Amino acid sequence: MDNAILIAGPTASGKSRLAIDLARALNGVIINADSMQVYAELRVLTARPDADEEAAAPHRLYGITSAAAPFSAGRWLELALAEAVAARESGQVPIIVGGTGLYFQALTEGMAEIPDISEQARAEARSMLEELGAAGLHALLGERDPIMAERLKPTDSQRLVRAYEVMLGTGVSLAEWQQCPATTPILPGPWLGFVLDWPRVDLYRRCDERLAGMLKHGALDEVARLASMNLDPALPAMKALGVPDLIRLSRGEISRDAALAAAQQATRRYAKRQMTWFRSKIYAWNRLNAQDSERLFEKIIPFIT
Repeated sequence: MDNAILIAGPTASGKSRLAIDLARALNGVIINADSMQVYAELRVLTARPDADEEAAAPHRLYGITSAAAPFSAGRWLELALAEAVAARESGQVPIIVGGTGLYFQALTEGMAEIPDISEQARAEARSMLEELGAAGLHALLGERDPIMAERLKPTDSQRLVRAYEVMLGTGVSLAEWQQCPATTPILPGPWLGFVLDWPRVDLYRRCDERLAGMLKHGALDEVARLASMNLDPALPAMKALGVPDLIRLSRGEISRDAALAAAQQATRRYAKRQMTWFRSKIYAWNRLNAQDSERLFEKIIPFIT
């Protein structure tokens, strides 16, 4: 088979199971497209494939970097393209699966390359966040880069830091860089894209049940180990779904029930944003009703054979 297979979907939609079924049937290699599943320290809370699942089919780009290090979309694109090419050269089918829309967009459309930002600019941006808080950094960004300040929420500390460091490091708004023509390579060869759809109520129920299961199967211990690393709270891994709430639980600041409820709410909101993004940005991809999860594999086969 010549086509690579791209499977996108919101959290808890059944992507991983479908990818494994396809990989076993098609001699495929599963390539991660989830921005949180790249972190070695976060297996349980990101629903990274477990040892049995990884043994069922080749998996790539899972748990490949430390939570202490930022991991950019550009770096993911570089690695994912290399893995896809390697799979094809070995006669295997690349199956790229995840919920990070930006990764799929970069893979299929390319992305504008922003010059490397100096560590000095990065450090100053983080320092401003610590000193001023997210709202204060948002106000400061408004003075230097009103376009990005208008786009970003005053609570979105990660993107505020990114916008501020780009302005500091390049003197040009991140908005202007994003308007530049894409210069990075895109996925070579033919590909088929699929989005797993769920009725919202059912997806939210799955999100809630999965979070509750994670808490029973080691998520709190996992987050306690992460907290012991004393990492910068602005790092992406420290903002993974459930991490802030379980850190507060591990410190005795909130109850187990309150932590679970907060993590579940954050996950539902994230799933909603994912569904909105997939509908607006990759609307031309094939949509699969994932509610009948037992028959997902049967539904996708007619598209790829």
